[in-house]
Amino acid sequence: MTTASVGNGARFAARPVSGGGTPTPLWTGWAHPFPRLDLTGCPGLVVVAPHPDDETLGLGGTIAALTVAGVPVEVVSVSDGGAAYAGLSAVGRSRLECIRRFELQRAAGILGVSEMTCLGLPDGELSDHEAWLADALTAILRRRRAGVWCAATWRGDGHPDHEAVGRAAVFAARRASAVLLEYPIWMWHWARPGDAAVPWERAHAAPLTRSDIDRKRRAAQSFRSQFEASDRRGAPVLPPCVLRRLLSVGEVVFC
Repeated sequence: MTTASVGNGARFAARPVSGGGTPTPLWTGWAHPFPRLDLTGCPGLVVVAPHPDDETLGLGGTIAALTVAGVPVEVVSVSDGGAAYAGLSAVGRSRLECIRRFELQRAAGILGVSEMTCLGLPDGELSDHEAWLADALTAILRRRRAGVWCAATWRGDGHPDHEAVGRAAVFAARRASAVLLEYPIWMWHWARPGDAAVPWERAHAAPLTRSDIDRKRRAAQSFRSQFEASDRRGAPVLPPCVLRRLLSVGEVVFC
């Protein structure tokens, strides 16, 4: 597999999540209109998520809009998210994986997802399994209707798992003749409006209604293990500002 890397891991690593990242008002005040993503021609969507919750945080509104319109949406969860907290024992990690799978099922139900596939690759180590993942995604896409859309985390998102999934999806979509969309999540954290590291010329904004965003918000609230503090684990994995920002900026994909 020779898909070129355009990674921004150093940018992401330099801005700890606990620091809050780029303030939401900088994004919402940016007067840069993106062309609208035309959802009317979508025959079906396969959303590839590195961890349970990425599909909802990055593309939940679009999923909601498509399922309301009767378009089948499948979610492929690449890992079960067991490495979200450092230092867990094997038992603790297994328990967290079960919790996150349950949370994903609940969120998928709210969004109207028709099918879910959990690949079970090890959280935090997805770059070690890129070739296998590309083959698995190719097989999944080839079983869908011709011209199916494949949405995966942007290969420049900064998080190493997100970028590995993005690279594998690029390769799979090419082999399966699928339409590729790349959705950012952590870009909104480390980048700034007009950032030269972001391919804004390929960006399209999803046409979301208030109802779509509301369903995304309700689905995101299913992931309590990520957004709520635990007495044993301390601060939540994802501070409240992360969800507020992702709900405020809408949804952008790179086509």
